[in-house]
This record gives sequence, C-alpha cells and structure tokens, in this order.
Amino acid sequence: MFDGTDSHYFHSGSRGYHWMWDSRLFNYGSWEVLRFLLSNARWWLEEYKFDGFRFDGVTSMMYTHHGLQVAFTGNYSEYFGLATDVDAVVYLMLVNDVIHGLYPETVTVGEDVSGMPAFCISTQDGGVGFDYRLHMAVADKWIELLQKRDEDWQMGDIVHTLTNRRWLEKCVVYAESHDQALVGDKTIAFWLMDKDMYDFMALDRPSTPLIDRGIALHKMIRLITMGLGGEGYLNFMGNEFGHPEWIDFPRADQYLPNGKFVPGNGNSYDKCRRRFDLADAEYLRYHGLQEFDRAMQHTEEAYEFMTSGHQFISRKDEADRIITFERGNLVFVFNFHWNKSYSDYPVGCLKPGKYKVVLDSDDPKFGGFGRISPTAEYFTVETKHDGRPRSFLVYAPCRTAVVYALVEDEEASVAA
Repeated sequence: MFDGTDSHYFHSGSRGYHWMWDSRLFNYGSWEVLRFLLSNARWWLEEYKFDGFRFDGVTSMMYTHHGLQVAFTGNYSEYFGLATDVDAVVYLMLVNDVIHGLYPETVTVGEDVSGMPAFCISTQDGGVGFDYRLHMAVADKWIELLQKRDEDWQMGDIVHTLTNRRWLEKCVVYAESHDQALVGDKTIAFWLMDKDMYDFMALDRPSTPLIDRGIALHKMIRLITMGLGGEGYLNFMGNEFGHPEWIDFPRADQYLPNGKFVPGNGNSYDKCRRRFDLADAEYLRYHGLQEFDRAMQHTEEAYEFMTSGHQFISRKDEADRIITFERGNLVFVFNFHWNKSYSDYPVGCLKPGKYKVVLDSDDPKFGGFGRISPTAEYFTVETKHDGRPRSFLVYAPCRTAVVYALVEDEEASVAA
C-alpha cells in the first residue's frame, strides 16, 4: 500500500495475496522488484560475506497455485503449464546466475517439493541454477510413519521416499525440520517416547520399553536419512540428541485479513528455548544420542559416502524388515524388525575382502545393548546375493543399523 495501491511491488488482487501464509506476493515481472531482489542477494554476499543462501518456499513462487492442495505426480504438464509463474522461474534463474557469476563458490539451496525438472541444472545449460534441492518430503514421511506402529512401516515406502529425486540432482535432507517441530507439533523423539522422556532418560533409572524403542529408532531414522536421502544432511535445533519438546514462539491470538482465526499461546515463553545442556549431561540418555550423531558425522568425513556416485539398494525385505544398500565403499544394514534378530544373515556386496564394523547403533556408548562385537571380522565369499557378485554373513539384531567397510578402506581413512 506504499503508493496507495495494492500492487506497488506485488500482484494486485487475489494473485498478490497468499491465503495460507497471510503474506504478499511479489510481481517478479517488475523491473523494480528484480533490481531490489538481485541487489539484495549481492548485498548479503559482499557486506556480510555469506557463503550461501537457502531459498524458502520456492514451490510457492514457481506456481500460481503455490503448490497448495496439489499432488505432484511427475507428469510434465504439472510443471510446464498455465499454472507456472514464468516470471518467478526467470527471477530464480537470474538470481542464481548473479550469485554464481559474482561468487562461484557460493552455494544455493532451493526448498522445492514439486520436483521441478532442471531445478539443479546450471542456468548456462538451461536450468533454474540451484546447487541443491531441499528434500522436504523425507521429514514429512517420518512424521507420517511415526503416527503408526513401526510394525506397519513399509520398507519399500521408506526407501522410495528417500531416493525419490531426479538423476544427478543433489539434495539436502533432514529427518525433522521446523515444519514438524514448531508450534505445538512433536519432535521425532517425543513422537517416539512421549512423556516417558521426562522420567526415564537418566542412566541411574531403569529404562522402559518405550524409551528403548525410541532411542533405537531415533538413531536408525537419522542414519538411513543420511545414508540414502541425498548429498547433504542437516540437523534441526536439538534433533541430534532427541530434544523432547517442540519449539513455540510467544504468540497472541490473531485474525487474518481473510477472517481466519489463529490461536496463540498467551505469549508464553515456555517452549521458546532449546535445552542443549541435556546433550552434554553424561548421566542422561540424550548424551548417547548426541554421541551417535557425532559418530555419523565422523563416518561421513572419513568415507565421504554422501558425495559418492555409487549407490545400490540390494534389499527391501518386508517380511524380515531388512534394508541393505551400498553407498560409496560402505555397506549399510538396517533391521527394523521389533523383536527378530538374525544370525548369519547374508548381505550382498560389490568388493571382495575382509569387512569390519565402522558404525553400530547398538553400541552401548550410543544407548544400545552391545549385541555386536566391535572387533568381529566378516569375509566375503564368491556367492551372488541380492544382485551383487559377492556376499558375507552378519548378525543383525532387531532395531539396529550397522555400517561395514572393507578393512583396506578403513585403514586408509584412519591414516588420512
């Protein structure tokens, strides 16, 4: 309304108003808007030395329906049709071209849930120009699954969600984000363990079946998300140690211009903080969850599996509840079964030799039960299994995730 109209920098009428977010929508066909936004991106890079940008709500920008109440199936007519805001897509191409042209080392990440083709292809090659897509569907899938018994989880469904991205499109992935853990919703840990977290997270108290299940699945969820979900992995405000409570900012009741009533929380500060001290308290089970996150990061640093071009999913067994896959030079084995453990379970692999455990979610220092020997050695045999030329036998306890590496690769990574 700066110049007395509703369309100074925005579209006029209903096209200029986002009914769900109660926000205005830029007219990306306006020279003034383009100049303002492009110079804004350059300003943060030059004045504050930013090394990258996460573009929020890109799906909302690229379509006049904002992606709301739309189920994208992958049909190209959904991406290139009358609902596509061409001016917005051109702006995204321009801003990526400006950013990468001025500072080639800068990273841009676009939050898109539609799967827009060429989203992560350079503008020189006709793409939108982002370096990474934020893989939003993964966090939504975990919340969907956590509302069911894990006996009802489908291994194929999990794998499909984690790998459902375009060929060579790099993705940043997380197990939980602000969309799940803000404003009254539950964190993953609270979905899993609920109120037991307030009374049974101290190591000097006996655990409960709910706590044991929650700690085991929390580690498995994070590791399989990191292992299969993309080329970058994010934590979210305490996710790395299982923060018990959601985040809620002080909010008053309000009525939006469209008449919608949004209840507040009485301007309460009760949930407006993170208890990072929980992770550092060695007498709490949160500490073990954080130590597992540290070990995940160190495994990635040592073996660089997330940036490897090699990925092969060899098993998605609904009866055994087993998922096995190769990523880089590592072999991952997940047993999601709630009470079945498997001895001498065959696991297919590509390379011959001796394998050792490099990460075990059941390690006691991560809150596990220590059912797998850290010094055990696994030798391959020339027996094909699950489409792989070789295999080796492992012990796969229930609700565990184990990562195996060739001994020669392990020794090389330690030396490095």
